[in-house]
Amino acid sequence: MSLKTLAYIFGAVFLLIGVLGFVPGVTTDGHLLGIFDVSPIHNVIHLLSGIAALGLAMTMGEKGSQLYFRVFGIVYGLVTIIGFIQGNTVLGLIGVNMADNLLHLAITAIALYAGFGMKPQPEM
Repeated sequence: MSLKTLAYIFGAVFLLIGVLGFVPGVTTDGHLLGIFDVSPIHNVIHLLSGIAALGLAMTMGEKGSQLYFRVFGIVYGLVTIIGFIQGNTVLGLIGVNMADNLLHLAITAIALYAGFGMKPQPEM
């Protein structure tokens, strides 16, 4: 799989998660699917993460996708570490719980592998 394709997938998933975070019924009492802590700012961060992935993949191709995954992986890594340390918040900006922290850890691992471990495919 190319970095560009993976960035499109990340972008679409993050946009979907960001939108679903605002949908009553899918989000109940501040929990997406009854599991993950969400809030309006958390949803906006998901939307911006998705827009960044799609924008860099569309405008800069493989190299832009690689840049996205490098920066995104580092930032999400910091979010993950802070979430585990603080327990229920990230710098008081977004609420998190253990499910969020574990998901952020998995996303971080995938993003860092994509950004630093995968080679950009030749553009056609």
